[in-house]
Amino acid sequence: MLPKPDHTLRRALMPGSFNPFTKGHASLVERGLEIFDTIVIAVGVNASKDTDGTDALWRRNTIAALYSSEPRVEVITYTGMTVNAAAEADCRFLLRGVRSVKDFEYERDMADLNRRLAGLETVLLYSLPELSAVSSSVVRELMAYGTDVSEFLP
Repeated sequence: MLPKPDHTLRRALMPGSFNPFTKGHASLVERGLEIFDTIVIAVGVNASKDTDGTDALWRRNTIAALYSSEPRVEVITYTGMTVNAAAEADCRFLLRGVRSVKDFEYERDMADLNRRLAGLETVLLYSLPELSAVSSSVVRELMAYGTDVSEFLP
């Protein structure tokens, strides 16, 4: 029999593709650690893009190496629904970032759904102004054109 979850700890799941993990993501982790006891970074495996999971595993290992000296950060991979990953990781909260009004509306809808499905509360942190234009998709596009993106990566 599994031990009962310890709900005295404030554990937040921070789900995403993290392709790549940017300074914006790192900022959310850093600021989230001021609120939560533990942050579980959950790298989503998209079966339609990464059929064998190796890309997600590489991202998980890269992020884990970045936080190897921070015991309050865990890094996992997951497939399927985020609410199930949160339950498996014993997280009662989701940590998400918001860069714009467009992000806010999407995140509000997802927060309502996640609360309804699993009782999860979502904590939204606004991106720092200097990071609001940084997204994984923009960084990937710049990389495709051979642009040095090191200023956007931790």
